[in-house]
Amino acid sequence: MNGVVSVVALAILAYLLLLRRGSGDPSSLAFMPAVNASFNGLAAILLVLAVRAIKNKQVSTHQKLMLGAFASSTFFLVGYLAYHYVHGDTKYPGTGGVRVAYLLMLASHVILSIPVVPLCLAAFYFAFRRRFDTHKKITKFLFPIWLYVSVTGVLVFLMLRSAYG
Repeated sequence: MNGVVSVVALAILAYLLLLRRGSGDPSSLAFMPAVNASFNGLAAILLVLAVRAIKNKQVSTHQKLMLGAFASSTFFLVGYLAYHYVHGDTKYPGTGGVRVAYLLMLASHVILSIPVVPLCLAAFYFAFRRRFDTHKKITKFLFPIWLYVSVTGVLVFLMLRSAYG
């Protein structure tokens, strides 16, 4: 099931960004990039707090924070899909070194976002099953990737916002 969800999510994203060109007035969801960046930022904060909580053996707090981070990332994904369904792809208008930096960050953000959903689902599964050794092995990889994707999501938004002024 984990693989099916991941493949479907990637297929939808590929369709929206590579094949579909938008379907309506782009200004109708013009507020969504800021909302989506907020969800990414919130996810990053909740992830850091959740790791701190589990290191302090605050299991219940950790669980709530992780559910919050997952919900925030899920809301981001839904908002992202809705925005790009209407708007289509967003091109970066900058040039030179800033454009290169943007494209490198965006590429790493996109590539590293791919394993987040399946790793999250696996981590939740093993935690729910109380198989904490396996859960910890997954989260050693998941945490830095998820945090990087969340933070770079905000940075991509800020770079686009500043480029479009």
